Amino acid sequence: MTALPIAGFLALSGGLLGIGVFGLLTRRNFILILIAVEVAMNATILNFVYFAAFAPSGGAGLSGQAIAVVLIGFAATEVAVGLAIVLALNRLKGTINVGQATELKE
Repeated sequence: MTALPIAGFLALSGGLLGIGVFGLLTRRNFILILIAVEVAMNATILNFVYFAAFAPSGGAGLSGQAIAVVLIGFAATEVAVGLAIVLALNRLKGTINVGQATELKE
């Protein structure tokens, strides 16, 4: 088995994180902000899975994959709550623009 190049995976993960943070800071549409958060979380998951390959095989060994599965569960929960907020915002304000979402009560 060949060794996985660390620089390539770190560059990919850093690029995904940069895209996610850029999208989070520049977007006004709530759905696009949720997508940017997901991209940033995928960068984190990629790091956990990649660095689990370097874990000693004597112990748990799959701890990086286990953390990745938990993070995928958190991502699914975040999307469910975010979409519920989007539906409530659209119902009350008629738009999903974050600038108009100062409060959900009328």
